[in-house]
Amino acid sequence: MAQRLRLKRISVSLRVFNILVAGWLASFTNIGFYQHLSSFSSFSGLTQYSFIFVTFLILSGFYFFILQILSWQHSAKVLATVLIILTGFSSYFVNQLGVNINTDQIQNVVQTDVHEAVDLLSIPFLLWLIKTIVLPLALLCYLKIEPTKNIKHLFLDKLISLMVALFIIGLGLFSFYSQYAPIFRENRELKAQISPLNILSSSWSYAHKNVKTQNLPLISYGEDAHQISYAIQQPAKIMVLVVGETARAQNFSLNGYPKMTNPELSQLDIVNFSQASSCGTQTSVSVPCMFSGMPRKNYDQALAAHREGLLDIAQRAGYQVTWIDNNSGCKGTCERIKNYISPKDQSAYQKWCSNGECQDEVLLAALNDYLKSMDLKKLKQNQLIVLHQMGSHGPAYYKRYPHDFKKFLPACETNNIQNCDHNSLINTYDNTILYTDHIVASAIHVLQQTGVPTGLIYLSDHGESTGESGLYLHGTPYFMAPKEQTHVPFLFWTSQQWPEHQKIQHCLSLQKDHAVSQDNLFPTLLGLLDIQTKVLNPQLNLLAQCRGSI
Repeated sequence: MAQRLRLKRISVSLRVFNILVAGWLASFTNIGFYQHLSSFSSFSGLTQYSFIFVTFLILSGFYFFILQILSWQHSAKVLATVLIILTGFSSYFVNQLGVNINTDQIQNVVQTDVHEAVDLLSIPFLLWLIKTIVLPLALLCYLKIEPTKNIKHLFLDKLISLMVALFIIGLGLFSFYSQYAPIFRENRELKAQISPLNILSSSWSYAHKNVKTQNLPLISYGEDAHQISYAIQQPAKIMVLVVGETARAQNFSLNGYPKMTNPELSQLDIVNFSQASSCGTQTSVSVPCMFSGMPRKNYDQALAAHREGLLDIAQRAGYQVTWIDNNSGCKGTCERIKNYISPKDQSAYQKWCSNGECQDEVLLAALNDYLKSMDLKKLKQNQLIVLHQMGSHGPAYYKRYPHDFKKFLPACETNNIQNCDHNSLINTYDNTILYTDHIVASAIHVLQQTGVPTGLIYLSDHGESTGESGLYLHGTPYFMAPKEQTHVPFLFWTSQQWPEHQKIQHCLSLQKDHAVSQDNLFPTLLGLLDIQTKVLNPQLNLLAQCRGSI
């Protein structure tokens, strides 16, 4: 039997082998790219099909050209295996979820944790991998590459085939140059949809950027930071900053959404900014950006990675800074603060956790315990506490809230969200917003009971696409990102004991419908904490109208 199986193996030359692999890499695994390219063209009918076919030939010729250079007798199958695996993974997210594979997405992969990665697994995902990885690799095993006895003939064959590949690529580009030139000039994101080119080029860019910024010295920022003199004489304050996850403003009933997703917050005396925008479309960009002190248009991710930020400045000015995390870390923003608490890693909080993932009530429990550890009646040091939510992190939205908050039905109880009907998907997402409403409102109630001056700011890192225009999740390049990914909820609350409470509430209320952004967080929060430093931009400080420049 084994002998019969060996006889069935097909012998092919290295050139033919590379043609087959190149054709596979450029095939239906790039259907999403071909569909988008077609939508940007001015063709229709047979001409449109010809345009896509020529594009397939160009892409096949490109991959064949690369394979002919890199593939040799003993390395061809190894290289083909790697490329097929990368193509299978990247093509799923591009074709099924509309996610562009760029440098920021590679950074997301590197910075994610095991539980977030597991949430991406689904039956359709596994079936896709079987279809695009397992089956082609099985076929690969039955191909035998013929050994080349004459090295001169091999080099000559490679040279001729490279010239043919270049000719095909050139002829194809020339045939439709009038279409390719404007399409790719105006839609540079298309290259992020070509597998496996997208994952290879983005990984290289990410690695190159990391090498450049690795081991760079820490740059001090706001070294002159200090609390203004009259504030030092006042009772110690507690400020809580809730960093939301994947919440979009349009699903907040506070902003006019028809479903009641904010029943608890709507009963509180808060200031809700209805027109807030994010710095990025993913956590790894938005969180460092909002703490960096750099406006979005001037944001330098490499600089932010080795420069002090908001938390360093608050700590320098005398605040006790604490980060309580129920997500995948602080993305470098809290590396130098003294207190980092991850309640999901502590046995005392496991009632809110399952399989390593915790619902956000674990943050409330940790906040309660942390406040109880202080003698609030004799509190001497001002406190800045950051709560980092799991929030509405997808695609497993149904895991983000307990059963009591499963209000909007029917729900999409799978991470295979692209196969849910839109109504059930939105219901599930709205349930996560309902739960976030409870978490933020409960945090305010906890602070109200302390009897000391307290305040809270809630700001989501970015929004989320739930099937609009065929897009899911987030991470779309900012210049082309839909409002669902950039329009975020942003709200303030201060207790009656907070200095100038009424004046601050009134002043901020006058700006609640103005266009604001995460750019405003850095100067406004430090201003609210009575911290003065030359690095604050008064034009972005929402409190400047309340008390003059701070």
